[in-house]
Amino acid sequence: MKLQRYVAVAGAGLIATATLAACGSNNNGPAASGSSSSAGASSSASSASGISCGSGTLTLAGSSAQKNAIDKFTKDYQAACSGATINYNPSGSGAGVTSFEQKQVDFAGSDFPLSGADVAKADARCTGGKAVDLPMVPGAIAVMYNVSGVTAPLNLSAQTLAKIFTGKITTWSDPAIAKDNSGVTLPSTKITTFHRSDKSGTSFNFSNYLNQTDAADFPSKANKQWPASSGQGQNGSSGVAQAVKSTSGGIGYAELSYASANNLQTAKVGNAQGQFVEASTANASAFIAKAKVNQTGNDIQLAFDYTYSDPNSYPAVLVTYEIACDKGNDATQLPLIKGFLSYMSSTTAQAELPTAGYVSLPANIQSLVATAVGNLG
Repeated sequence: MKLQRYVAVAGAGLIATATLAACGSNNNGPAASGSSSSAGASSSASSASGISCGSGTLTLAGSSAQKNAIDKFTKDYQAACSGATINYNPSGSGAGVTSFEQKQVDFAGSDFPLSGADVAKADARCTGGKAVDLPMVPGAIAVMYNVSGVTAPLNLSAQTLAKIFTGKITTWSDPAIAKDNSGVTLPSTKITTFHRSDKSGTSFNFSNYLNQTDAADFPSKANKQWPASSGQGQNGSSGVAQAVKSTSGGIGYAELSYASANNLQTAKVGNAQGQFVEASTANASAFIAKAKVNQTGNDIQLAFDYTYSDPNSYPAVLVTYEIACDKGNDATQLPLIKGFLSYMSSTTAQAELPTAGYVSLPANIQSLVATAVGNLG
């Protein structure tokens, strides 16, 4: 694997890959078909919005974590560009990358940068160019729970969470949870944990957070396939959220937008220094803003220091990436590919992400992504 294609996972005091976020194949819909358009793509500026409009049809697939953001971007772009049609299949990160490699989609959404064999396969698809990772939609991974009678947000340290998700803590009245929540009356309700059953960037990043902050209690290394053996698997982030909502004593992890949509309580989680931090877009943004940017050409990847200590920086985060060709794009599709990606990476579109439960890219990263998009050919 080329050095620029990956970021080493952090150990104590080391830097870890952001490879953030949320899900792999959740099979929420049929596989995306190849893109086609009866009208050749062309570019023009929308006088009302300044958006660079392409015409034709984009066929996209990938991360379900960014689905709500893509839906919003699509609605706004198509409203400004009457000749554009954008179809996004939230098939999951793995399926999206495969579709990109097989030239079935114009670009793909993934919760982690390209790695391993996918690098060569994706590069081969880009005639005369290389596939690049473009960070686009950041978010917080919320710990959602359903505990009757508990109204205030619970504090859950990394150590407590690690023991819950490995089956070492089995009731909500456990002394470890009580220690995190002094003065809170906790029921003896049985804990039921839910995790993603499919390969998921959310699982990768949440397991990475637990492993990097408490390797003793969560020794499993970060993995797209949930690495702990206990708990019940559910398909997709929506499946995890719905299972928690319908189960007394349930707990699970998903993007903050799914917790909000299902009116689920979210915990304040512990960072490496033992501080409890609320899952909010502002706190996630503060953590993401400290990211180290690893850039080679138009390929941009983010890395985080999980030892970073700040009571207002939420450490369980993700970033979805758009996987695209830096060169070698279909000439008829290029204006629409660049037009839509340019809008997605614009300050206007990024500013709308918090209203949908996501996090805006920090200004310095947003500027780099916008420049990289402008260089696509």
